[in-house]
Amino acid sequence: MRISQIMTRPVETAALDEPAENVWERMRLKKIHHLVVKDGSRIVGVLSARDLEGDEREPLRKQLTVRELMTPFAVKVRDTSTVRRAANLMRGWTVGCLPVVDARERLVGIVTVSDLLGLLGGGLEKPMVKPPRWTLRQRAPRHTPHVPA
Repeated sequence: MRISQIMTRPVETAALDEPAENVWERMRLKKIHHLVVKDGSRIVGVLSARDLEGDEREPLRKQLTVRELMTPFAVKVRDTSTVRRAANLMRGWTVGCLPVVDARERLVGIVTVSDLLGLLGGGLEKPMVKPPRWTLRQRAPRHTPHVPA
């Protein structure tokens, strides 16, 4: 299965100099946990709800911009990659999402741990078709050729 089949689109993005408080409010209203941070058309990072949530982060949200709170590197995956590849990238880099890009490196979607869990919960395996059951209705006698002595 390919990433393009399970990714979320359109992708919510944030600009580098956007106030963190505005972005946090947008994430809460839209009930999303990850934003891809772009500088023009270039992907420059990811901002997650974990970067912004909690009372202890409130003063930071009010004072800082996305640039100052984001993870400044985004592990990306191609839309033609397999789900297995994406899962291994997420596990290996310990990240909760991957921006999905096309062959020209344009952002086309995002895949999250929730997307992968939804796929597993919905049934990743192909439906099993029972093989036909073969039965022997009558067993033929074993024939051994007679060899003269």
